[in-house]
Amino acid sequence: MEKYDNKVLKTVLITHFSALGDVAMAIPIVYPVCVANPKVNFVLATCQAPATMFVNRPSNLTVLGVDLDKYKMLCGPGRLARNLQHRYNFDAMADLHSTLRTWLMKRSLKRRGVTVATIDKGSSEKKLLTSVKSRTPVTTIHERYRNVFRQLGLKTGEEFNSIIDYGGEIDSPMVPVKAAGERWIAIAPFSQHKGKVYPLEQMRLVIASLSTMENCHIFLFGGGKEEREALDPIMRRYSNVTSVVHIKHSLADELALMRHCNVMVTMDSANMHLASLVALPVVSVWGATHPSCGFMGWHQAMRDTVRLELECRPCSVYGNKKCRYGDYHCMRDISPELIINKVKKVLQRND
Repeated sequence: MEKYDNKVLKTVLITHFSALGDVAMAIPIVYPVCVANPKVNFVLATCQAPATMFVNRPSNLTVLGVDLDKYKMLCGPGRLARNLQHRYNFDAMADLHSTLRTWLMKRSLKRRGVTVATIDKGSSEKKLLTSVKSRTPVTTIHERYRNVFRQLGLKTGEEFNSIIDYGGEIDSPMVPVKAAGERWIAIAPFSQHKGKVYPLEQMRLVIASLSTMENCHIFLFGGGKEEREALDPIMRRYSNVTSVVHIKHSLADELALMRHCNVMVTMDSANMHLASLVALPVVSVWGATHPSCGFMGWHQAMRDTVRLELECRPCSVYGNKKCRYGDYHCMRDISPELIINKVKKVLQRND
């Protein structure tokens, strides 16, 4: 068993209550850590939706999808920590989120003798990127996650390649039979923030062009009623385009489908990180944000990114700030041809 300050670690709590993409970025670090420390039991507490994507997880990793509505107000996190501690008896806590919620959980657990390690988000470094427009990359989020486990004296394990390596192929009834020589292109045109979304009217031109390629089928990814309605006319127009949004499915189904695709076009969004979990090459489109902020997809190639080197970008670390010019030209000025050519290069490279 691992030791920290002469303390044997038997059970470690991992906390990450962030959005889907942020939690997905933790998997390439968490899985190898679990494998490298087989005598330690790990319990990862996250939100309910992200909990469903932890497929093929190591046998010593338990994933809890917490209903945060049951733990509201300032007393809620402490109560959650006490409930989990009573159930699992943690020796240490690895905080991969570092918010008020996890701070309150840490305070409660520290009183009970639990050792705590917390992520250094590097907020000041990232702010510098958006204020002086430095292009010097900051420490990646993956390395920041890894450093949390190092603080606890845990081994970080071998390099992660794909979630498939931890349990084999993911079975899903949603994945159709792929014909020999057929190429599947996944396209996820949406993101939570406008500064990270390529205009849909321009993405339609990308889809129209790619749909003319021989032996090609396109799968459109998204979620929610609004995105489903936006994709509906596109799906109806092209016989070789399928909208995954229109099919009832889970995150495991999405990962299974991505596993069989040849390339994905997506924003700086959760889908870039989901694709990275199955080693799917991604042509990522960047607007207000920038790869140097540390949120590049795991093992994704910088040469496959699509972005304009403008004086005003990056203007936001997370893409949630309004465009100072009001037109988001960092996205609008990207030509469909630029994205199309990147996709074709990836396909040629992997043929």
